[in-house]
This record gives sequence, structure tokens and C-alpha cells, in this order.
Amino acid sequence: MSSFLASRAALLVALLGSGLLLGSLTSHAQSSPEPQITERQEADRTLREFRVNDQLYAIEIRTRDGDRYHLLDRRGDGNFSRVSGDAIEVPDWVNTGR
Repeated sequence: MSSFLASRAALLVALLGSGLLLGSLTSHAQSSPEPQITERQEADRTLREFRVNDQLYAIEIRTRDGDRYHLLDRRGDGNFSRVSGDAIEVPDWVNTGR
């Protein structure tokens, strides 16, 4: 009987832990919406446009040579500046709908 209670307790702890993890992932997903990515070919380069709620906030440019760089609208004013790195964070102005 003791091993039965121990296994039930372990199961309860596992279920609670997975529920907390799922809740954490859900809240993270809500705070960082998944972007819609549109890809198109232009002459000698490929453009990938990143949007959330129909707001264009970043463009990835891949040249035919394999070089890649990003342009980011940091303030939501339509002015894009070149950024380094591979990860593109969704700017706060996109989440607030500014």
C-alpha cells in the first residue's frame, strides 16, 4: 500500500510540474507572438518580411552569395536600420499596437 501512495504522489508531482511548465510556455507565447513571415525573390536576393498583427517590423535580406543581414524598425516609425546577429526580437511597439 505504501508504494501505491508513493507512486500516486510522484504522479501528482509530475502532473503539477507539467501544468506549471505548460502555463509558463503559454504566457511566454502570449507575450512573444509568432511572426508571419513572407518570403519573396528580388533580382539577386531573397527578402523575408516579418510581421505581427500586420505590422512589418523586420526584413531579412539574403544575397545570392549567401550573405545575410537584417533591417529592423525599432520604434515603429518606418525607419529601418541594419542590425547584426541572427535572432530578431519583436520590438515592444509591435506588441502594444502602436
